[in-house]
This record gives sequence, structure tokens and C-alpha cells, in this order.
Amino acid sequence: MDSENILLSQFKYAPFSKIKTVDYKPAILEAVELAKEEIKEIVSSKEEPTFKNTIEALEFSGEKLDRVTSIFFNINSAETNEEIQKIAQEVSPVLSEFKNDVILNKDLFKRIKDVFSTKETLDLTKEQSTLLDKKYKAFTRNGANLPDEKQDELREIDKELSKLKLKFGENVLAESNRYELQVTDESRLNGLPESFKDEARSVAKSKDKEGWIFTLEYPSYIPFMKYAEDRELRKELALAFGSRGFHNDELDNQGNVLQIAKLRYKRAKLLGFESHAHFVLEERMAETPEKVDSFLNEMLEKAKPASEREFKELEDFAKKLDNIDQLQKWDSAYYAEKLKQKLFNLDDEKLKPYFKLENVIDGVFTIAGKLYGLNFKEVNNIDKYHPDVKTFEVTNETGEDVALFYADFHPRPGKRDGAWMTIYKQQYVKDDKNERPHISIVCNFTKPSEKEPSLLTFNEVTTLFHEFGHALHGMLANTTYPSLSGANVYWDFVELPSQVLENWCYEKESLQLFAKHYKTGEAIPQEYIEKIKESANFLEGIATLRQLSFGMLDLSWHGIDPTPIDNVKEHEVEAFKATKLYPEVDSNCMSTAFSHIFQGGYAAGYYSYKWAEVLDADTFEYFTEHGIFSKDIADKFRENILSRGGTEHPMELYKRFRGKEPKPDALLRRAGLISK
Repeated sequence: MDSENILLSQFKYAPFSKIKTVDYKPAILEAVELAKEEIKEIVSSKEEPTFKNTIEALEFSGEKLDRVTSIFFNINSAETNEEIQKIAQEVSPVLSEFKNDVILNKDLFKRIKDVFSTKETLDLTKEQSTLLDKKYKAFTRNGANLPDEKQDELREIDKELSKLKLKFGENVLAESNRYELQVTDESRLNGLPESFKDEARSVAKSKDKEGWIFTLEYPSYIPFMKYAEDRELRKELALAFGSRGFHNDELDNQGNVLQIAKLRYKRAKLLGFESHAHFVLEERMAETPEKVDSFLNEMLEKAKPASEREFKELEDFAKKLDNIDQLQKWDSAYYAEKLKQKLFNLDDEKLKPYFKLENVIDGVFTIAGKLYGLNFKEVNNIDKYHPDVKTFEVTNETGEDVALFYADFHPRPGKRDGAWMTIYKQQYVKDDKNERPHISIVCNFTKPSEKEPSLLTFNEVTTLFHEFGHALHGMLANTTYPSLSGANVYWDFVELPSQVLENWCYEKESLQLFAKHYKTGEAIPQEYIEKIKESANFLEGIATLRQLSFGMLDLSWHGIDPTPIDNVKEHEVEAFKATKLYPEVDSNCMSTAFSHIFQGGYAAGYYSYKWAEVLDADTFEYFTEHGIFSKDIADKFRENILSRGGTEHPMELYKRFRGKEPKPDALLRRAGLISK
């Protein structure tokens, strides 16, 4: 072992400041070798295969590898550079090959099979039984029963896919980073809030340029599209955003999209499945693409009439206000915001002073305390990968250690767009010790400026609550095995803890805890709270249609044989037909920057956002019936959902919590799509 390599030493917390970029590759390669030795030990055992010496031993193998790769790939998302991206390209095939070495190890599979075949005679706990099923399926679903030549083919597909997905993500990031909109004439910035202009001027100064600079990062892009009166500039920015990966140049993703979709299909067929979606959904609550399709179409039927009414209202409003004959995609956020202000006399600029980032963080901590008895203490003795990162020790009511929490809130060039929760160390129990998790959330919120602190839009407030909901799922995990811990659940169940927490952003009882004016300390006015609540369903039909369109696009790539597809744009236009409201923009393509499904884990799973909304609306209705800070309901939610991870089928866990299966009615009521 390389004693100089910090990543291969024993450490409690990720030693970011001591890690050199050159450490990553040798550490990963060494950790792979260590994991191989552990597998070898399991396979060469002369003892009869048992749950303990085979299933449990396999579960806890590769601990060092898991730790090192979690640090590396998290850094590749939050603080990357060309060198790190190059290492990612080099190690991904190695990791894919190792995974296949394990899954396709005949002797190892034989031992697992032997244990699985005696399952009924073993005295296993529910969690042990789930782990055994999961391990067995991991092998059978990934080619363990295939003949040798087919296994070799599978290996090649997996290696190629790991490279293509990385390349896809790198291209999207590079496209976002290389574009900027420079404006030197201030009159073209009419409508933009002063604080937002100050930030854009700071960006220009930092680049030694004149005027104001706007980028494709969300804190820059979204306010510009919402407030800029200059329609031509909105169009320019929207076209740049919508054409990422679609320029027929070195960063083009069309070929990557086609290859990824076709290789996933080929892989699914090799394993005996009709499509990639059939393969994926076998291990989801939804179970089949047919059920997903039926769910999306049922929601579409309810949402489409409302969305068409809302679109007509928006069109009429734009025509009346600015004589706009044809509403375009770059008009949607702008006129939606104007109409919202007219109907509710409420906009983000009025609300932002009440949502100082630090206050919102305190608010979500307070809510977690009231619901689950958690305490958060900021600490400065934990290593960070960037000065922006905040670290917190999380304890319970009796002062016991619950988790370590990292929070990274602001955009920078080496960080990908969006917001996500991630894990540096899983929770698990080993040698009678409950190892507590290290959880992180990463967001892209407006930075503090020279004139004011980081003030969040209401949408950013809900984003923070969303990611923190995921974090709670990780922090409150209390299982024996790491692969069943926290957010390691069926993909269409994973969004329940995150989406349900967003509901507290709309309630007077919770808003009064943290929504205070950053200058005066005055609590958010009651009329604003009422308007936030009233406006929650504003243009909900259009928003629902948009989410459904993404789910349908995802299924159109993964629920069929994509082999005949040779034109990404044409395929996409066809997939969007049922949900189309705005005129098509020829130079734009969503698939080429749809990182959720072509880089992340949402392939054949994007529907799960809407699916989880059904669960979250049903869950929150239960809370409201007993009070949103009901300790009884919070305890039930913690005990049956948050702490249980993937130890049982999610529907069983949900029914134990709620006493019944969820129905879409609560969601449709909340969205105003059916009467209460």
C-alpha cells in the first residue's frame, strides 16, 4: 500500500486539504486490488457458504474503494477541473471492469446461489432477507447466468457506457462554462433587479470586462429569463441554454445520446428484457413501463385541459401587455412572473429580503429539530474541499452523534448545475458499532454581493428544503447494511422525503420560524404568507405538463428499441407532441443536455418525480390532519420511512406509516386539478 497516499490511510472525515489530484488514480487502483483480495477470500473459503461468510462478507467488502470513489466522484461534480475529468475517464472503465469481475465471478455466484436456495430454512431478519434477495438479483440481473461470450459482450457494453456518460456530462459543463452574454448598454437591462445587476457587474469585473455578464448557471439564467424586458436578449440566452450539446462541434452530445440509448437497449436484450425500461422498472415501485405510461397519461389527462387554459391566459396577457402575437419559450418565465405579480401582487424581489440564506438554513434546522429532535452545530475543524462549504455536527436530543453534514451553496466554474444530495460515508452497523453517515447537499444559489448577503428566491428556498429532505433520509438512517441504508431505496421512492419537506415552505407556522427581513429582523407579513399559499398552484397545469413531458421523453428513449433512431431532434419532437404548448425551436434540443437521464441515475426513472409527488401529497395531508409539527406523525414517518432505508419493499413501509396505499387524489387536490 502506498503509505504516502492520504486516501489509502485510515481517516474519519474526508481529508480534502491533504488530497493532491495525483493521489486519486493510484488510490482507486490500489483500492480495487484490495477489494479483489476480499472477494478472493470469500470465494476461496473452504467453509460451506452461509449468510455470514458469503452475503454479509460481500456486503462489507470494498469498503476502502467505496470511500475513495465517493470522495473522487463527488469532487468531480462539485469542484472539478480538466485533470480530474481526465482521471474520471481513466478510472471509470477500470471500476466498470471490476464491478463486472465481481458480478460475473462464477464461483462467487455459486456460493450466493447456494445460500439463496436455502433461504426458507435460514432464520433471517427482514433486513437480512432483503439483502440476500438484493445480492442474488444483482448477479442474475447483471449477467451471472449468461454464457461466457455474452458476459464478455456485457463487459464491453458497460465499459463503453461508463465512458459515454462521463463524456456527456463533461460536454454539458463545458458548454455552460464557455458561454456568456455580455451587455454594455445598461438600458438593455430594464426590468432586472438592482441586486442581480450588481452580481452581473461583479462577474464582468472578475473577468476584466466591461458592463455586465450573464451566464447559463441557474442563479444567472433564471432571474434573467424572469425579469429582463429586452425580448431579444431573453431569446439569445434561451437559445444558448436550449442548444447545449447541440452544435455539431467537439462538445456535441447527439452521438452520445444515440450510443447511450442503443447500448442500454442492447444490454437489456442481452439480459432477457424487452427494453432498458423493462430492466430498470423491475426494481421500482412502478414495476413496468406500461404502468409508468398509464400513470403519465392519467396525469396528462387531468393536467392538459388546465395547462391549455393557463397557456391561453398567458398568451392573452402577453398580447394585451406588449402586443406579443406568438408566445415563445423565452417569453414563458417573463410573462408568468408579470401575470403572477398582477394576480397576487407578489414577486421574488418582495420576498427575497425575508429569505437570507443563513436564516433559511436556520429555519430548516429548526424544523428538523421540531420534527425529529435534531440539533445542528456549525464546526470549523472539519476539512473542506472549498472555502464556501459549511460543516455541521448533527446530534439528537440526548447529545448522541447522528451525522456530519456538509453544505455547499454557491456556483463556481468547476461545479455542475443544479442541486443534489450526496454521501461521503454511509450509515451501517459493524462489530456492534453504529457508524454514522457523512451527508452533503450541493446547490447553486446567488452569491452574497458587496451590497447584500445571499438572498434566495422562493424557488431556491424550496430547492434547499428539497435537498435537505434527501439529507434527512441519509442522516436518520438506522440500518445494519450500507447498501440498504438511507437513500438506497427504489428510485421512485427516493423523492418522497425530499418533496414532502417542501410543503413546510408554504405554511405560516413554519415560515414564521425563519422568514425574517435581513435588515430589520421583521417577520414576513401575514399577507405575503397568504399570497405564497394562494400562488402555490399558479400555472400548475403548465408546470405539471412540463414534468410529464420530461418523463415521456425519458420513456421514449428507454422504453422502446431505439436502434432505428438516427435523428435525436426528430425523435424528441415526436416524444413531446402530446405535451407541446410552445412553438418548436429548431436550434434547441433537450436530450443533448438532459443530464438526469444520460449522465445521472434517472434513465427510465424521470417519472418518479411525479410519482413521488403522489406519495408526498398523501403524506403531507396526513401531517395537516394532525398538525404540521405533530410529533406522533413525525415519529411514524421517521420510524417507517426515514430510518428504514431499503430494508423492505417501499409500499410495505409506506402502508405501515400511512395505514393505506397512496392515491393521486391528494396531489390533484393540492394542484387544483380536481375540486377539494
